[in-house]
Amino acid sequence: GFETAKSLALHGAYVILACRNTSRGNDAVQRILAEWHKAKVEAMTLDLASLQSVQHFAEAFKSKNVPLHILICNAAVFGAPWRLTEDGLESTFQVNHLGHFYLVQLLEDVLRRSSPARVVVVSSESHRFTEIKDSSGKLNFSLLSPSKKEYWAMLAYNRSKLCNILFSNELNRRLSPHGVTSNSVHPGNMMYSSIHRNWWVYTLLFTLARPFTKSM
Repeated sequence: GFETAKSLALHGAYVILACRNTSRGNDAVQRILAEWHKAKVEAMTLDLASLQSVQHFAEAFKSKNVPLHILICNAAVFGAPWRLTEDGLESTFQVNHLGHFYLVQLLEDVLRRSSPARVVVVSSESHRFTEIKDSSGKLNFSLLSPSKKEYWAMLAYNRSKLCNILFSNELNRRLSPHGVTSNSVHPGNMMYSSIHRNWWVYTLLFTLARPFTKSM
């Protein structure tokens, strides 16, 4: 996320970093400005684990009256223990998918007015290793926000990434006639980041794989 924001800012774009942690967001802004003091970049608060926070962010963004040509849905949690958000939903599902889904809905009118515009949803190849259908082949929505007894962190992550792709495809179908395209992307096999921080086993695996991963 930081490297994407930095690259866009250094190419002259006006970039808004939507961050859960305000302090780290402001630190990221200062790091970008240190490379180019004329960069147009700022941080705003957005916590995808709170639908109210998503709504407040959308309202604050709209009050700026600026166009939105590129919306990158990049945030994700991985290997997180089971917990419910303040909205009563399993956190991996809400942070990785539903929060992004709601944000795009709230900003859809701005995207249309800003045409040509695009939405980029960062998904994962791991979407291939799960399903959201029951044994009869019907969609089983209870799998998206499972109870603690039925929760497995890796499966929850995979399902959220599958939702990302299904959402992006349908969004593109609906909005591309209006000049707004949507694409889902895989960031690279084992791109090294801090996403593994929730469990020491994942940290160990990422550390062992790091010599063979991509580096920024």
